Order: sequence, then structure tokens, then C-alpha cells
Amino acid sequence: MPNYLSIDTSAHASVALIDADTGAVIATRTSPKGNDQTETLASYVRDLMAGHDQQGPELAGIIVGVGPGPFTGLRVGLVAARTFGFVWQVPVHGVMSLHALAERVLELDEVPDEFIVASDARRKEVYWARYNRQGALTDGPHVAAAATLPALPVYGVGAGIYEDALREAGAAPQPESFEWIAESAYLAKHGLKELAAGKDLSNTAPQYLRESDAQVPAFMKQAEAKEATA
Repeated sequence: MPNYLSIDTSAHASVALIDADTGAVIATRTSPKGNDQTETLASYVRDLMAGHDQQGPELAGIIVGVGPGPFTGLRVGLVAARTFGFVWQVPVHGVMSLHALAERVLELDEVPDEFIVASDARRKEVYWARYNRQGALTDGPHVAAAATLPALPVYGVGAGIYEDALREAGAAPQPESFEWIAESAYLAKHGLKELAAGKDLSNTAPQYLRESDAQVPAFMKQAEAKEATA
């Protein structure tokens, strides 16, 4: 029975092995830290695959988070996913990382008619996107000061970090979600829905919504864009 490998490093290093037929999570692991993607991702993938006798070429494909997120961490997951896909000759599917947070909201007993998910963009800003009750994206992704978000329920770690600013702006940060980050299992859940609907997820270009503190040479960005559409 084929499985998917899911990877997201937009916030923390997170990997999951997903049953391609049922969508069930076979195994998942997420780092408790947000700055160790380079050190942990390869070992997480290796241990996950070995622990379930999963051979790379036998995967149905790889689902990878394309951000938004900080340059360095996000790039780790994207490069790894593309490399694995090339070596194992399996398709790589790109999914916007904030969709993983939205999938968690959809599991709640009561889902608002409209809501926002937010991750930490640092510099007193958040990466955010807006969804309707069915989980359809209606606005975003964006990067902005937390105080500028619409007056809606806000979920995700960004809501916890900037709770006061959000409340002052009239938004409603949701405490049950203050530890939520983009996790690979939820990323895969959304990706499988889109694949089942016939959507093309072949674009794995990273969603950098602002320039990173690291100065990224223009030629690197051009090469990255060419790789994503190759």
C-alpha cells in the first residue's frame, strides 16, 4: 500500500508518513525547537522511513510545505523534498504551510464562519491567511503587523505571541491554538484533499513574503524558480 512522505520546515522540522489510500497518519515527528531544521530533518526522515520499512522509491509522493516562512528554515525542507523526489523518482507536491493550521481549525467542534490562521514572522509580524467555514482560502497569505489583522478569530502560534496586539485591534486570538505550528501531518491532510480534487501541486517555489535577513543573491532565486517548474 503506497504512502506519502510529508515535510514542513516553515516553523519547526516536521515529518510524517501518511497512508495514501485512507489519509491515516502512520507516524509523525515534529521538533520542539524552531531553529534546528538543518540538524534534525534528515535524521527524522531516515528514522521514520526505517521504522516502518518504507523504501523511498515505493512512496506515492512527497508533500512539502512551501511557506510562508523564514528563508533558512523553509529552504531546508524544500531542498530536501526536491532531492528525495529526484533520487527516488517520485512526484513532489507543494502545499502552502498555513493550510496546515487551517486543517486543525476544521477539526474543532465549532468552526467560525470566517477565521484567520497566523504563524510567527518575527519583527512583531505574522504570516497570516483567511479562510471560510469550509476551509477555503479567501485571502492571503500575507505578512503584516499583528495589530493590522481583521477583527476575526485568530488561530496559531502567532495568535499567542501577539495576543495583546490582536485584542487591541479587535481580533479574537484563540487560546487553545497558541502552541499550534504548521505540522506535516496536517499539511498532508490538506494536500491529499487538493490532489483528490485534481489540483496541480507541482509548483514547489517557496513563498517568501519579504526579504530575509540573509541577503539572497538574485541568481539563487532564479535558479530556485527554474527548479520548481522543471
